[in-house]
Amino acid sequence: MSVADRKEREKEEMKARILDAAKKLFLENGFEKTSIRNIAEEIEYSPGTIYLYFKDKNDLLFALHQQAFGGLMESFMNVATVEDPFERLIALGHQYLKFAFENPEMYELMFLLIAPMEALECCNEVWEDGRRSYDLLKIIVTECQQAGYFAGKDIDDLSLIIWSAVHGLASIHLRRRTMIFSEEERLPRLYRAFDLLTPMLKNL
Repeated sequence: MSVADRKEREKEEMKARILDAAKKLFLENGFEKTSIRNIAEEIEYSPGTIYLYFKDKNDLLFALHQQAFGGLMESFMNVATVEDPFERLIALGHQYLKFAFENPEMYELMFLLIAPMEALECCNEVWEDGRRSYDLLKIIVTECQQAGYFAGKDIDDLSLIIWSAVHGLASIHLRRRTMIFSEEERLPRLYRAFDLLTPMLKNL
């Protein structure tokens, strides 16, 4: 291994170490209460070391946000074997809710916090991670239309309606607004609410 290769590997290892520490602290303390100094203390380096790899906390948050989207897209692969496109669409919605409920902090980072988006806005960049997951939804909606569903409807309009529905259900729960129900009925009720959307979609 050349010196340049070794240095690049060490750089990537340190970056991964910083991200692991940041994720640990975010999960324990929340995003707002975690600072660059906290992360530096966790890995026993100076804050200046963090800034060699990430320009600020938002940049670090965005890197974690990218990791989280990788996990979401991986979870979506579980629905790839569902043959009927409409059933695959429903399965995708369930998988989205499952990911949100099992990874609440990461979901907040991906879809609720403004900070990662600010890292994009300063560079006038497109939200590629969000675009990839949205494009997957659009592909399935297109396949549904080709199978005879949603005749004459705009693919983006349909995709936005479906995304808004699952995001709304996830957000209501993650923001603890489902506390109007008993704890044991909260998640089953949210899944049922999404299932009730199914016949409505078929009638579009």
